[in-house]
Amino acid sequence: MGRTKTSPPPAAPAPTPARRLFGTDGIRGVANEFPMTPEIALRVGAAMTWWSSRGGRAARIVIGKDTRLSGYMLETAFAAGVCAQGGRVMLTGPLPTPAIAYIVQSMRADGGVVISASHNPYADNGIKLFGADGFKLPDAAEAEIEALMDDPRLLHGRRPELGVGRAEKIEDSRGRYVTFVKSTFPRSLRLDGLRVVVDGAHGAAYRVAPLVFSELGATVTAIGVKPNGRNINDRHGALHPETLAAEVLRRKAHLGVALDGDADRLIVVDENGAVVDGDAIMSICAQRMKKQGQLAKDTVVATVMSNLGLERALAAQGIGLLRTAVGDRYVVEAMRARGLNFGGEQSGHLIFLDHATTGDGLIAAMQVTAALVTSERPLSALAAEAMTRVPQVLVNTTLKARRPLDAMPRTQALIRAVEAKLGAEGRVLVRWSGTEPKLRVMIEGPEQSTIQTMAQEIADLAGQEIG
Repeated sequence: MGRTKTSPPPAAPAPTPARRLFGTDGIRGVANEFPMTPEIALRVGAAMTWWSSRGGRAARIVIGKDTRLSGYMLETAFAAGVCAQGGRVMLTGPLPTPAIAYIVQSMRADGGVVISASHNPYADNGIKLFGADGFKLPDAAEAEIEALMDDPRLLHGRRPELGVGRAEKIEDSRGRYVTFVKSTFPRSLRLDGLRVVVDGAHGAAYRVAPLVFSELGATVTAIGVKPNGRNINDRHGALHPETLAAEVLRRKAHLGVALDGDADRLIVVDENGAVVDGDAIMSICAQRMKKQGQLAKDTVVATVMSNLGLERALAAQGIGLLRTAVGDRYVVEAMRARGLNFGGEQSGHLIFLDHATTGDGLIAAMQVTAALVTSERPLSALAAEAMTRVPQVLVNTTLKARRPLDAMPRTQALIRAVEAKLGAEGRVLVRWSGTEPKLRVMIEGPEQSTIQTMAQEIADLAGQEIG
């Protein structure tokens, strides 16, 4: 049944329903298989538009994507859903996830979506939603949109007062973002004489990443910048820093910068080809920010996965560390709730809230490069002083089914025994994956082989207990 001009948008049920499609970072799965089908994308687009349209005004939704072949299919379907509900679509083409967040804000749009599976293989894809403020939508908002997808008024009705929407291309979206990223680099600095290797992972930043560095004066060698729809993240990017490391050594570069498929995370390689991960980058940047009086409340936000060595290094400099659940969205939520401005993940999602609303690999690269240039020392020296890493192991095991950990008494008893044995010298973290029956066991401690054995014992016992 169609809706009248005076009928209000359908309200989400109270209390907020549980999310079925959305995980820790949007919807994700194998492209053209449930839930990453064009039908689902169309319904999400329609629901988001209805949810975002206020006061009888059609919502304006920015749509970006990475370089996956399936992006064409899902982008078109999502746009159709927006237009079916009278919304206006603004297309950017391939562009980093944080660029979409920025454009949503700068163009005063009502929301944004990124069609991307980030660091996953090309066969996967995903849908990430952003609000009008440029921040990822919170769990409750995603649940409301998911409920709307099944609302009969949305499935069978239209908004006659809004008619049919339209789509248009933002022709200068890349230039807008490049200019924005450069504006976060200190105006007093230049990159003349700096040799940089940039690995775009054949992904969303394949054009903008090299441009940012070259326009600031660096000599740039670009790799992973020839996407063909199927090679995103393939032996390139943040998950494969060995490719970047080899090129840094070959070019005798001062540093290497590796992004993932949607360029919201950063991994850096020093002049010797050694990897500098998100924890080390957080330590370098946090200490620099504190010295400059820019670190809000002298506190950094990180997840439970960040190395104990980061916590100790920050504490030695009078900097506190607040830990959250895994996921950059939870880091951002904690930062906003506590009035903090810097945080991130070991995986390379780094959030500089004074500049961006979400993890941005290129903005993070600007801050690392600024620290390198101002110190007039090699990156290897900065990384060595930043923190001393505590040995860490992570064991992932796929089990027959998911069961709440508090319903697994034998596994819980072993976890407590390991914690008691490690004491203050280590940590134990056992959690389920957010999307599959995979148990993740992380242990930190003084000796690598010992904690490896401990982690495997916990994983094995969990498998036995579930049966």
